[in-house]
Amino acid sequence: MLVSLLRTSLGRLRTVGFLEGVSFLVLLGIAMPLKYLAGQPEAVRLVGMAHGVLFVLYVLLVIQAAIEHSWTWQKTLLALVVSVLPFGTFWADKKLFRE
Repeated sequence: MLVSLLRTSLGRLRTVGFLEGVSFLVLLGIAMPLKYLAGQPEAVRLVGMAHGVLFVLYVLLVIQAAIEHSWTWQKTLLALVVSVLPFGTFWADKKLFRE
C-alpha cells in the first residue's frame, strides 16, 4: 500500500503530511514538556530536527502537487497555512489531498 502511495505526487504529499503532523504533535506533546518540565532538551533536538526536515519536504511537495494538479493559489496557500497548526496536515489530507 505504501509503495503505491509513493508513486504519485499526491501520495507522497499525503505520506509526508502524515509524518510531519505526527512529528509536530510529538514535538509539542512530548519533546517540549520533556525539555521544560523534566530538563531534558535532547528530545527537542532530535524531534525538532526530524520535524524541520519533514516540514521543508512537505512545503516542497505542496508546491509540486499544486503545479501538477493546477491548484488555485488559495488551495495552495491553505495547504501551507494548515501545516503550522496542530492536526492541520491531517485535516488537509482529508479535505484537500484526496484525488
